[in-house]
Amino acid sequence: MFSASSFVIGTVVLVVLFAGIARRLRSGGASGTGSDRERSAERHREAQRREPPVDLGETRRVAITDFSEHHSGERHAVCKVEGFVVFVEDVPRDLAEGDVIVAEIRSFNRGHTSATAAFLERA
Repeated sequence: MFSASSFVIGTVVLVVLFAGIARRLRSGGASGTGSDRERSAERHREAQRREPPVDLGETRRVAITDFSEHHSGERHAVCKVEGFVVFVEDVPRDLAEGDVIVAEIRSFNRGHTSATAAFLERA
């Protein structure tokens, strides 16, 4: 019914599959080690406990550290104030990472772990 080569190929496939599953379980899953996830979770809990270093309506000079695409398709600048993430909307397309801008804090996310700001001008 089955040839010896089919049996050998099937056995090899099963061994590789189980080895991959075992390695993934030992390393804590697909997205890094368990200790990496634990450190990330603790940093998130700390961010939720602390007060934001900015206030609504406040104008701040911030450096752009990155850009993100909002689900609406808009490009937002990612900035940080004392490690606190501020997403700045309506940034001109010619800005680059490292540029310093002036932005007004408009809102906080639900947990107050990040804020949204409006671009006002280049600094």
